[in-house]
Amino acid sequence: MPSQPGPNTGAPAITPGTAPQVDATVLICTYNRAQYLARTLDSLAAMPASPGFSWNVLVVDNNSSDETRRIVMSRAGGFPVPLRYLFEGRQGKSNALNTGMSAAQAKVIVFTDDDVDVGRDWIQATVRPLLDRSDIDYTGGPVRPIWGGPRPAWLDETGNLGGTIAVKDHGSRAFVFEDERKTPLGVNMAVRRSLIERIGGFRPDLGRNGKALLGQEQAEFFYRSRQAGGRGLYVPEMVLNHVVPASRLTRTYFLKWWYWKGVSHARVHEIHGRTELGIDTRRVPRVLGVPRFIFGSALRNALGWLGALIRRNPAARAEHWLSLVYYAGYCREIWRPTTLGRETVQNSGRPSSSESPALL
Repeated sequence: MPSQPGPNTGAPAITPGTAPQVDATVLICTYNRAQYLARTLDSLAAMPASPGFSWNVLVVDNNSSDETRRIVMSRAGGFPVPLRYLFEGRQGKSNALNTGMSAAQAKVIVFTDDDVDVGRDWIQATVRPLLDRSDIDYTGGPVRPIWGGPRPAWLDETGNLGGTIAVKDHGSRAFVFEDERKTPLGVNMAVRRSLIERIGGFRPDLGRNGKALLGQEQAEFFYRSRQAGGRGLYVPEMVLNHVVPASRLTRTYFLKWWYWKGVSHARVHEIHGRTELGIDTRRVPRVLGVPRFIFGSALRNALGWLGALIRRNPAARAEHWLSLVYYAGYCREIWRPTTLGRETVQNSGRPSSSESPALL
């Protein structure tokens, strides 16, 4: 079980592994999504054999009350590789991930979700670069949508809004993530366990727990990865398909997600003292306590929204408006009274479902 914090970051330490039992462990954390999980496990089981390396699957049940355990156990006997079930009662995906990483005795930990379909060669494409190359610490690949409802006209998943629904495809060219200032999506990435042991796991205070859509624990993880010299490879052949429920294809969901992204990024910038682009937030000029560049970016997006409105471009209009919602969340976190606990923050200041949805 993770217990001690990682060095200078507040990140939970991951229990050092013993001799690796397999080359790779596919880690799936799940909460009350047994029907989706069954489809994902069947997809993994359908992949052909992987000559040259060994792998297994670990499902961490994050306090589910449905048939999650039965679904896993019903498939374990006939699964082509070892399939293990583990229960984590502390609510929050970061808690489940940290428990799973500590339990996975493998050279590489492969992260995915409980609602995906993987390609036939997915595990090979995911793991092989990390076994063959010593200069790469993690891999990531394309995530394509399985639409659970009609895609809104204002949603262009190839732009900046794709991350909202965990969909992103960077194309057919391999590249190093650090060279392009990008990071993989958590639904489709693999990381050396040795890197995780060096930098620690995922911070639960930045991860989703309950109704608040915090979710930048992965972004903060890669802050630490870059500081430790970690390098990742985008692998175009590492393709999977991810379910996008109809409930996430709404203005309300996008408004909340981008608001809480702003809250989360403000926390990450406070922790590390710099943005993902390397701007030192401890030294930049501030207005009302907020870094001045936030106001400049907000103004540019306000003008961009107006231009998109004039051009009748719904996708651009949505992207600019949601950026403004992001800045609102960012400022709200900075202006939060220091006497308030995180519990209070997570239950106050949310944009309601009726907060200017038509502006998208």
